Amino acid sequence: MALLRIEDLRLRIGEAELLKGVSLEVEPGETLGLVGESGSGKSITALSILRLSPPGATMSGRILLGDQDLTAAGEAEMRAVRGGQVGVVFQEPMTALNPLMRIGDQVAESIALHRRVGRAEATAQAARALERVGLPASRFPLDRYPHELSGGQRQRVAIAMAMAVKPRLLIADEPTTALDVTTQAQILDLLRDLVREDGAGLILITHDLAVVAEMADRVAIMRQGEIVEQGPTGVLLRGLTHPYARKLAEDAVLASAAPPARVSDDAPVMEARGVVRAYPGRRTSPWRRAQPFRAVDGVSLTVRVGETVGLVGESGSGKSTLLRAVLGLEALQGGEVRLDGASFPPASPAEARRLRRKIQAVFQDPFGSFDPRWRVEDLVAEPFHLLERPPMGAARRAAVQAMLERVGLPPDASDRYPHQFSGGQRQRIAIARALITEPRLVVLDEAVSALDVTVRAQVLELLARLSQELGVSYLFVTHDLGVVRAICHRVAVMQGGRIVEEGTTDDVFLRPRHAYTQSLLSATPNLERALAARGA
Repeated sequence: MALLRIEDLRLRIGEAELLKGVSLEVEPGETLGLVGESGSGKSITALSILRLSPPGATMSGRILLGDQDLTAAGEAEMRAVRGGQVGVVFQEPMTALNPLMRIGDQVAESIALHRRVGRAEATAQAARALERVGLPASRFPLDRYPHELSGGQRQRVAIAMAMAVKPRLLIADEPTTALDVTTQAQILDLLRDLVREDGAGLILITHDLAVVAEMADRVAIMRQGEIVEQGPTGVLLRGLTHPYARKLAEDAVLASAAPPARVSDDAPVMEARGVVRAYPGRRTSPWRRAQPFRAVDGVSLTVRVGETVGLVGESGSGKSTLLRAVLGLEALQGGEVRLDGASFPPASPAEARRLRRKIQAVFQDPFGSFDPRWRVEDLVAEPFHLLERPPMGAARRAAVQAMLERVGLPPDASDRYPHQFSGGQRQRIAIARALITEPRLVVLDEAVSALDVTVRAQVLELLARLSQELGVSYLFVTHDLGVVRAICHRVAVMQGGRIVEEGTTDDVFLRPRHAYTQSLLSATPNLERALAARGA
């Protein structure tokens, strides 16, 4: 008997049919990869298993957990299923963790609820659950709060909460999207080991076929609420027939080599020389002065006109701190940053305004950098205040609409609000805003890591085209080496606040010299490598 069987599942809200006859099975100890773009129906399928459909939805079909028909279960019965029989790990652990509760109490709360044990026993079991996911109390005390942990550590706490009561089925919804490649590999290995040890089933929801190829026993590919292909991983991925599935595979591979180097030999548009950014250290003794911690330790880096430079490394390597230094957002304790040959940021406010129009930024989550009450026209036009003579009235509107059209959005987008766009469209709006002042350099901080593979490929193609058309340079900060391979001319690898390897993209990827670079490359999910390992 299958652990989970979904039969002809349909979900409708009004006239909109969100799920169109979905049928799936998961066996004990099996990992099913559920793949598709944003809006394909992956997450709504998972929520339907838990009977957490949107208000006003009507559902038909059957969902069987063993011999238990969840579609016929009452709410009291479903409360026992959620967390007890079916555990869930979400993409962003901070949305699942209570920031005001200690991590030990949060795991213990789940155990006490589903196992009906006392506080002391629940706490003891919580300690064992956290140790099982690599967070032993000797190094990670139970009284820590979520904000005191890294992203990967918070995800381990979320996994401990989900697995502590040994559920029969675990649903992991994009559990590694925001993590660097080394941490991602660790989390995926942890999930695989835990479900095998417990004999549980795992539904791994992702937009990344490379992750599925390495993790899943079987794959189901969704599009617009339907399963378009499914089967054993190796067999399916080497014989994809549906055009949508084949497009996903092509986008997962991205480009096999870096773009042609059309880079100017002129002076660098940005040059960092021996940059040091230090923070106060912790005192280890009342009699010893605290030693400062160097998050960036003597880093030198250049970006030339028309060049795209990738800055890669794990969380905590110093990438984002260096980015803030380049943007002039943090004071330096050593070295300097020069923009178009001038010291940046300069002491003169007037000179600072003149130079700031030459450097702009695009962040991972554009929604977080938008005022949700502003229309797109106002958002895109915001950097105009850096110009000596900003356009006004009809000229302002025309400039915004021309830039929106350039990034692939219709002119009428200017009258809408950020929430009315998809994630990929919002990122195009962010790119339009960054380019509206005709900057010389755009810094992109994980700008495509939250996008599905097809949208990611579209945005990367857009950035490459705009670089050629406008002559703009990019500093691309990312943990995704596939993105670096697709768009960057050169790569700098950071570890412990220093650049440990730098070179052309081909040299770094094909002939990595530093052991750290080699470990990053080996930890990166790779569709072709995974299929080769399966004999595909």
